[in-house]
Amino acid sequence: MNYFINVSLKDISEEQIKHYLYNKIEKDKISYSTQNQIVNAIKFYYEAVLGNIRKVYRIERPRKKFNLPKVISEENIIKLLKVTTNLKHKCIIAMLYSKGVKRSELINLRLQDIDFEKNFVYISKGKGKKDRITILGEKIQILLKRYIEEYKRKYWLFEGAGRKRYSTESIRNIIKKSQKMAGIQTEITFHVLRYSFATHLLDKGVDIRYIKKLLGHHRLETTSISTHVSSRSLANIKSPLDEILSDSKLKHNNLKK
Repeated sequence: MNYFINVSLKDISEEQIKHYLYNKIEKDKISYSTQNQIVNAIKFYYEAVLGNIRKVYRIERPRKKFNLPKVISEENIIKLLKVTTNLKHKCIIAMLYSKGVKRSELINLRLQDIDFEKNFVYISKGKGKKDRITILGEKIQILLKRYIEEYKRKYWLFEGAGRKRYSTESIRNIIKKSQKMAGIQTEITFHVLRYSFATHLLDKGVDIRYIKKLLGHHRLETTSISTHVSSRSLANIKSPLDEILSDSKLKHNNLKK
């Protein structure tokens, strides 16, 4: 209405609507999701409110831009962990990588979610608002037990000031600092660690259906098949952190120092 001030909305042509949309894209640099929201709103008005025939009103829907996720090598994972001397910070980075959890899932982890006996981590209301489990790993158990004991954790696995949940901004700063100290050029984010976890598992021959389950995905983009994986199957998967720390070919793969 603001764009077509002197024109009745009922008289606006399809070409004028396309021109409006392209102008928003070029001038306002709107995102792909915003473009779709605008298209849906316009379609609803003309089709549902004004009752226009749907086939008469056509606008090419913008496709969401797809970028391949960035990953870092196993050597860089080791470098990142080696330069992180603070025990709490080391555990945070190790958990992000070796569990494939999202940042919101990490800060919501409680002590009761860590099952050292079964070697599982329980993710409550994770991706998709559904509970799931992911692997813990033998190597990180040692770090976590020492961390929990030294920091006297009571409820949240990672706590900030006032025993509140750790902030995502603090974790972002930890990763950025360790990346700089390790001399890694690739920008490392929560997603980079999460996708590196998935990629390294895939490289080692782990079935993509299991990886999908560990990440909390409900479907793969290339298939509509949804597969259920039992807890027993997940228990047989070895954490990629355990793998690289046990690999004698990799240098400085000891977290004790």
